[in-house]
Amino acid sequence: MSVRKLFAFLIGSLFIILIVSLILNRPINTTVLIQAGHDGRTFGNTGSVNGKYREVDWNVLIAKEVEKELKKHHIDVTRVGASIPISNCRIGVAIHFDGSSKPCSTGASIGYDRNQPQARRLALRWRSIYHNYFPFKWHKSNYTKNLAHYYGFNRVNSEKGFLVLELGEITCNKQVEWLEPRLDLIATKIADFIMEELDR
Repeated sequence: MSVRKLFAFLIGSLFIILIVSLILNRPINTTVLIQAGHDGRTFGNTGSVNGKYREVDWNVLIAKEVEKELKKHHIDVTRVGASIPISNCRIGVAIHFDGSSKPCSTGASIGYDRNQPQARRLALRWRSIYHNYFPFKWHKSNYTKNLAHYYGFNRVNSEKGFLVLELGEITCNKQVEWLEPRLDLIATKIADFIMEELDR
């Protein structure tokens, strides 16, 4: 291959890579962004596991149910996995279950960007709903140390807030027994909460 052809090939390849990169990094514009935590990851932080129970499976199940419920009401929803694209939305929610090396030491919590007052208000309203339903431990702070560095906060631009919902501890058998038969109901609660907040 001549130098000229090689140079043309390299330029063409770089151009294609640039176009693909621009397309893949194009911001998503949606009304509601739902993230199923850890979905799509095959290595690294793939979520907590407790025997046959895998956090990622529950995250996906709930995210799909929330999406389905919102779409029934003609709400524009985008569901994503672990790789969150740069997104603009009115409300964003990441679905997770906590895990611990010391079973039953955690429970539910809410993560949000403490620099966004609207996200704090959103988090407090969700806490008032779920706290009255979830009968196990809650973290004292609505913004735990681990969630403070959640990568999604830098990728999601939301009007009303982007919340990371830790819905319980999957490594706690007592919580798993309570949670498993209620996953659909929890998804409905999240969808109802989102619809109520969109109307505010």
